[in-house]
Amino acid sequence: MNDKRSARIAVVGLTYPYRGGIAHYSSLFVRALRQRHEVLFLTLCRQYPKILFPGVSQYDFSDQTLAEEGDPVVDSLNPLSWFRTARMLNRAQPDLIVFQWWHPFFTFAFGSIVRLLDKSLQNRVCFLCHNVLPHESSPMQALLTRYAFNKARYFIVHSTPDRQQLEALRPGAIIKQGVHPTYSEFASLSPISRAQARQQLGLSADANVVLFFGLIRKYKGLQYLIEAMELLPASLNCHLVITGEFYDDKKPYLESIAARDLNDRVHVVDQYVPNEQVATYFRAANVVALPYVSATQSGIVQIAFGLETPVITTNVGGLPEAVDDGQTGYIVAAKSAQQLADAIIRYFENDVEDTFRATIRQQTDRFDWDQEIALVEDFLR
Repeated sequence: MNDKRSARIAVVGLTYPYRGGIAHYSSLFVRALRQRHEVLFLTLCRQYPKILFPGVSQYDFSDQTLAEEGDPVVDSLNPLSWFRTARMLNRAQPDLIVFQWWHPFFTFAFGSIVRLLDKSLQNRVCFLCHNVLPHESSPMQALLTRYAFNKARYFIVHSTPDRQQLEALRPGAIIKQGVHPTYSEFASLSPISRAQARQQLGLSADANVVLFFGLIRKYKGLQYLIEAMELLPASLNCHLVITGEFYDDKKPYLESIAARDLNDRVHVVDQYVPNEQVATYFRAANVVALPYVSATQSGIVQIAFGLETPVITTNVGGLPEAVDDGQTGYIVAAKSAQQLADAIIRYFENDVEDTFRATIRQQTDRFDWDQEIALVEDFLR
C-alpha cells in the first residue's frame, strides 16, 4: 500500500448524537482514518432500548460535539437494518471492515451483519475491542461474544488481559495489541487555566485536588478512595472531586463520606459532563485517581494524559501498561485505601507534579492515533 489514500475502509460504530467514550473513540478513530483513507462510517441509529439504559440519557447534550459524518443505519434491535447494513457493505466492497466492540448486547446485530456479508468480505472483518467482555461478565455473555467473533478474522485490543480473554474465546484469531490513544481534543474544546477552573468549581486556589472522573460503578473502587481520604493528614489540605453519573446507588457513597466527616473535603458532582466542560475538571486537578478493582483499560487515563494530568491507579488489567509508575503517576494495589492514601501523600509531599507532567508531554507520540491506524494498515497489507 504505497498510496496512503488507496484503501477503502468501513467502520461500524457509534457517534453523535450518542454520548460517552465509545462514541468519542469511534468518531476520533474515523477522523484519523480519513486523513489517510476513504472511510464509510455506518453508525447506530439505536444503541440501547430505554428500559435497559441505566443512566439519565444516552444522548450527548454538549454544545461542542465530537462527531464524524456517517450513515445512521444500524438498529441494535431491528433485523431489517442488519440486512440493509450488510447490503451497503457488500455493495461498497471495502478493503477492511472495522466493527467497534464494547458489549455483548450487540452480538446479534453485529454477528448477523458479518454472516450476511459476501464470503470474501467476511475475511476482511476486524473487531476493535474496547472490552472483549464486560467488567462484570457472565458465562452467557462469553457465549454471546464467541458467537459475534466466530466469523471474524482480525482483532485489535488495547491491553494484555483483553488479549488473553480473546485468545480463549477465539483461538487462531489474528490479534494486534496497541495502546488506547490519547483524547487531546478536550484541551482544545476549552482552553482554561487552573485558576479559572477552580474558580468555576468553587475550589480553593491553594488546595491539593484529586479528581475521580467517569461513571460510578462498583468495579471502579470509589469506596476505597473515599476511605483513603480519611487517612490523609489535615496539613495536606487535600480535596477530592467526584465527577460522574452514578450507575450504582449513590446513598452508600454519600453516607460513607458523611460518616468520615469528609463533607467539606469531598465534592460530588453527580452528572455526565458535557465535552466543553471536561477540561475544567482536569485543569482544576493536581492528579487523577482511578482506584479500580478490575479493568481492561480506561479512556479516563487517556483523557488525563491528553490534558497532561498525572494518574494514581491500581495494578489491575491494562492500567499498569498505560501508567509508568514513578514517571507519569503511581500504581498501587487494588482494594487498599492505605496504599491509595500513601501514594497521594507521596505525590504531594515529594512535589512531583511538574516532573510527571513533563514526562507525559514527552510520551505524546506513544499514545497518538497514528499508532492505532498503523495496526489497521497492518491488516490491509
